[in-house]
Amino acid sequence: MTGYVMFRKDRLGRRGGGVILYIKESTQAYEIKLEKEAECEEAVWCNIVTGNSTLTVGLVYRSPNISMEENEKIHNAIKEVSKRDCIIMGDFNHGHIQWTSLQSTGRGSRVLKFSKFPFSTC
Repeated sequence: MTGYVMFRKDRLGRRGGGVILYIKESTQAYEIKLEKEAECEEAVWCNIVTGNSTLTVGLVYRSPNISMEENEKIHNAIKEVSKRDCIIMGDFNHGHIQWTSLQSTGRGSRVLKFSKFPFSTC
């Protein structure tokens, strides 16, 4: 897309899929890599420089058929980036999240604990 910088992470070994994030060209942004135990198969992370601070933006796709290992990596990624100012968005394919208590039920469920609180949901 003209006027935007593309950040993407394609699915490995498969055709189609992955995530893509576009950030306006006039915005100073750069891709970041997370710790190995937090490196998700279908997630892209970047920092946006805003004056004196930096905002981390993440885009995540969580498959409904996710492995427990990959689910743990997504959880580790959220824990890692939530230590700083961040926006995390995507398709988490989890219909049983209770956002007020940060709890969920069902396969691969766990309590999410964020280091910065409160946060808002849309």
